[in-house]
Amino acid sequence: MTALETVQAYYQAFNNQDWAGMLALLHPEVRHEVNQGEAQIGIEAFDAFLRHMDQCYDEKLSAFTYFTEPDGKKIAVEFTVSGIYKKSDKGLPTAHGQTYVLPVGAFLEVEAGKITRVTNYYNLPLWVNLVS
Repeated sequence: MTALETVQAYYQAFNNQDWAGMLALLHPEVRHEVNQGEAQIGIEAFDAFLRHMDQCYDEKLSAFTYFTEPDGKKIAVEFTVSGIYKKSDKGLPTAHGQTYVLPVGAFLEVEAGKITRVTNYYNLPLWVNLVS
């Protein structure tokens, strides 16, 4: 599988809510740079993040545009997230089933068939406005 195919499989697993499938594509020491937060290292931290997100949000991703660099190890992705805010998340507005649609940018690195870095960016103030 190429790096691009690995990243595409990662996002397909996300849309299928196949958390085990997502985790299988990650390097054991994956660096996860969450939007507006500290970097998290390792599959265990990533798994905990996925479980938390699954409790609070129901999201689907669409309108993917992928960009690769010449070596094919780094992939940038632009996509749209459509979601339902189903359970209040700490420090954020109260959830009561609000829906939202938000553009997202992500940057991933792949080595030896495993994703070693996932960095996500979105406009948090816009999301807060959408669910408030």
